[in-house]
Amino acid sequence: MLYWLTALSDGGDFFNLFRYITFRAGGAFMTALLFGFIFGPPLINVLRRRQGKGQPIRDDGPEGHFEKAGTPTMGGLLIVGALLTSTLLWARLDNPFVWLVLFVTIAFAAIGFADDYAKVSKQNTAGVPGRIRLLLGFVISAIAGYWATVYHPEGLQYQLALPVFKDTLINLSYLFIPFAVIVIVGAANAVNLTDGLDGLAIMPVMIAGGTLGVIAYAVGRVDFTEYLDVHYVPGTGEILIFSAGLIGGGLGFLWYNAPPAAVFMGDTGSLALGGALGAIAVATKHEIVLAIVGGLFVVEALSVIIQVLYFKRTGKRVFLMAPIHHHYEKKGWAEPQIVIRFWIISLILAMIGLATLKVR
Repeated sequence: MLYWLTALSDGGDFFNLFRYITFRAGGAFMTALLFGFIFGPPLINVLRRRQGKGQPIRDDGPEGHFEKAGTPTMGGLLIVGALLTSTLLWARLDNPFVWLVLFVTIAFAAIGFADDYAKVSKQNTAGVPGRIRLLLGFVISAIAGYWATVYHPEGLQYQLALPVFKDTLINLSYLFIPFAVIVIVGAANAVNLTDGLDGLAIMPVMIAGGTLGVIAYAVGRVDFTEYLDVHYVPGTGEILIFSAGLIGGGLGFLWYNAPPAAVFMGDTGSLALGGALGAIAVATKHEIVLAIVGGLFVVEALSVIIQVLYFKRTGKRVFLMAPIHHHYEKKGWAEPQIVIRFWIISLILAMIGLATLKVR
């Protein structure tokens, strides 16, 4: 919205700053951060009053989690609100990729909100049936996948770009849309599975979101893509503003989610943020890089899949409990120890993902 202030510029004054994506990204970050600090306490108070007993705790979960009974959920509303406000204020609203990422974020937030509401109102951990959540996720992601192909340059439409191999494109044809569905739904559910300890999911999401934002900015500039030998996707640079808002909103939320958490993000936040990461990857043609940058989420999801399949086949468990962060809880690791070590792993993976821009 504020981009239109450039119409008042003569080319050398203050209003000219609004032409620069980096300046507006800084504004989005500060806006989202302030949004979190200002609206965090009243939102938490409302959630606490409305929810009463807060998020239901699994009976078969680690014993330490019973101490968290009564903590309100749906804190993802704070992150999504910060994201929406900062992006609409600072991004160019004529950019289709901005609306693509916002659409996925809000739609998955709505699914998560319905799931959280069902859990809180019924005071059980069942929520909305998994098949319904998946079906809705598939529909949203299919729309997003098609949306992305419409605005990708002709030479990249329906193509899968491989990191490191600069000239290699795999033509998926119309299978690209199902592939995009797997990426977006997979990312949404992987982040959802990771959100099991205070502060565990939000920092890796911010790290991955910031990394993808840098990638989006790079692939949206002709000069950067020529230097780095990556595929040019015009318009994706504006996604950096969304990513900056994600980091600002995430930090604002983490202020209240740091142990002991005053609020949980719930499915409202985890599904929305995971879906957003997947949508950015699809928009920028960096779907495989997402699997590197978000490798922690991949491991968390794989630990659940392996546990379920192995148990069905043998009646035994590979991990003491899945997702894998609960395995380390059962082994006696302290919650802050797990969280901080997983943050470190996320940062390392993000650096590896960024390196793929130059290693060609």
